[in-house]
Amino acid sequence: MKVRLSEFNESWAIMFQKETQFLKTIFEDEIIGFEHFGSTSVHGLKAKPVIDMMCIVKDIVKVDSYNHKMSELGYDVAGEWGIPGRRLFRKGGDNRTHHIHFYQFDNPQIERHLIFRDYLRTHPEEAARYSRFKEDLAERYENTSDYSPAKKSFVKELEQHALDWYAQSKG
Repeated sequence: MKVRLSEFNESWAIMFQKETQFLKTIFEDEIIGFEHFGSTSVHGLKAKPVIDMMCIVKDIVKVDSYNHKMSELGYDVAGEWGIPGRRLFRKGGDNRTHHIHFYQFDNPQIERHLIFRDYLRTHPEEAARYSRFKEDLAERYENTSDYSPAKKSFVKELEQHALDWYAQSKG
């Protein structure tokens, strides 16, 4: 898939809200809540225009029983996709619009993602640094298969800053 890096867009929050309403009609009482995370959730941050959504559920195993229905509705069913305890659905095919990450309420990945999001939201200088880094990578790499791994170590470093910030704030 080609790297599509965009300026921050206010409509991303609306796209998130519309998708939450739609998913509630499918998963109903299984859902505890939703979170918008990833680059499209941080004001001013450049991003691939794909909404990362977290869907927090009571029982992750029950999500698997919706795979056929989600596939019929046009979602790619990706399973754990490298993160134990997650269920990933992708919407939009080659022009993806959403990545929906399902986690059971007690999965530690939830906190990690939200701390990183909140760190970038409260540290605009770090969000700007991350934007510049992503722009540089987008100039060097045409496809997400090269782009995504190239940003991994930078993101890990930034994530560690976020975790340190969070630990100090609880302090």
